[in-house]
Amino acid sequence: MIQLNKNFVDIFENTQIKPQLVHNITNYVTVNDCANILLAMGSSPIMADDIEEVEEITTICSALVLNIGTLNSRTVESMIAAGKKANELGHPVILDPVGAGASKFRTETTYQLLKEVKFAVIRGNISEIKTVYAGAGTTKGVDADVNDEVTDETLDTTVTLAKELAERAGAVIAVTGAMDLIADAGKAYVVKNGHHDMSKITGTGCMLSAMTAAYVAANPEKALEAVVCAVASMGIAGELASRQVTNNQLGTGSLRTFIIDNISTMTGKTIETYAKITLIP
Repeated sequence: MIQLNKNFVDIFENTQIKPQLVHNITNYVTVNDCANILLAMGSSPIMADDIEEVEEITTICSALVLNIGTLNSRTVESMIAAGKKANELGHPVILDPVGAGASKFRTETTYQLLKEVKFAVIRGNISEIKTVYAGAGTTKGVDADVNDEVTDETLDTTVTLAKELAERAGAVIAVTGAMDLIADAGKAYVVKNGHHDMSKITGTGCMLSAMTAAYVAANPEKALEAVVCAVASMGIAGELASRQVTNNQLGTGSLRTFIIDNISTMTGKTIETYAKITLIP
């Protein structure tokens, strides 16, 4: 493995100086967090999921996030319409297949979206990504099954899976968890930022998908590295937030706030200092 950090400072700073307007068709559990994290990083959110306006809203945005966390039949149609419009305009579309594999409806919708829409990035936990890859998984609700967890021992196998899926889907694949793996068909990166306390609140994955859209839209020629930078920045924010909570004897509500705070105050120097990114040749 080759460790590197400085290469990602330019991507981070480029995203800051090129704020993006991101259209989110997302879930109602974390929609406010997704809006606030985009604002914290200097970009802007629009949340619109009615079929009457999704194509028009997509037209004025630079990226689209489709998140199936609180899926319903009405929004499936909207997701497809918005996705096709974004494809037509050349805007990156991010798929967050929350809970894929947990129900027939979620799994079938995931495959319908993959059939109808061209995605720039597919981001999920390992159980969700395995479902996307093979049509089967062991998803427990919206969390990854512990039996699927990416570890040093399973890393090579997961890299192979991610690269194969990336080639098949024509997308960057981001497998996020205790250890993050981001791959396209040619190469892969591992990110070891983050803290286990992040699993104690909802929304960190959804927020990351929203951030990823802005990063990729701002760095279209470096989509893989843009996703890596988004993943690392969220992980760093979680690490710093956990430290603040512990030092001040606070709880999980403060953790959520501190994550957003740390995204809003993050600099290129923060990335250079704290990012734990390695390239797997």
